[in-house]
This record gives sequence, structure tokens and C-alpha cells, in this order.
Amino acid sequence: MTVGVDADTLALARSAASAADDKQGSDIRVIDVSEVLPIVGLFVVTSAGNPRLVRTIANEVEDRVRLEHRRSPVRTEGISESQWVLLDYGDVVVHVFAEETRRFYEIERLYRDRPTVDWRT
Repeated sequence: MTVGVDADTLALARSAASAADDKQGSDIRVIDVSEVLPIVGLFVVTSAGNPRLVRTIANEVEDRVRLEHRRSPVRTEGISESQWVLLDYGDVVVHVFAEETRRFYEIERLYRDRPTVDWRT
């Protein structure tokens, strides 16, 4: 387990990543940001090829987390534009990017020194 992240947080992030994978999210990463962002434990980052797929992935993540963990996001941003959707669960923040938007913001570069988590286990 990663430092500063409890089992429930890890399970939620893995569910979100798996949901994104099931809806054809690409380059899925789970980044442990607990040491630099004390309120957040993990970021789940994924890409989608077009705005429609961004919405589809975000909806699937929200549905899966609600079903498996009985939680809804505290805040959701970007659904209407569907270029970068953020689902904030407090301890886990899910970022669903259109591919071009992800390349522009390079969120992984900001956290390149943070460990990643194997979400497939």
C-alpha cells in the first residue's frame, strides 16, 4: 500500500481506473499525491479520443463508484465542455482528459516525482 493512503481510498481509485478501462480510457495512471496534497490521496488520470468518450468514461466512473463504494463526487467540473472532466471524491480525484487537452496540461509532469500505483491488482 502507498504511504498516506488507506485501503478504501486505494479501492475507490482502482474501481475508477477499471471503469475508465472498461469504457476505452487510454494511458490510465493512478498517482499517489498524498505526500504533496494532504487532502487528496490519489489521482486517477485517463484519456479519451473525443468529447463524447470523455463524457462516457466520466459517467461510467461515477456509476461504478456509486455502485461499489456508495459514494458520489463532492464536486464535478467540465462535463459540459468534455475536454477535462474532474470528479472529486475528496481522497481520490479522477481526471478524464480529451487526448489533446491532456498533452497540453501535462498533469503527470507536475507529479513526475510521485509514485504510481498498480491499479490492475
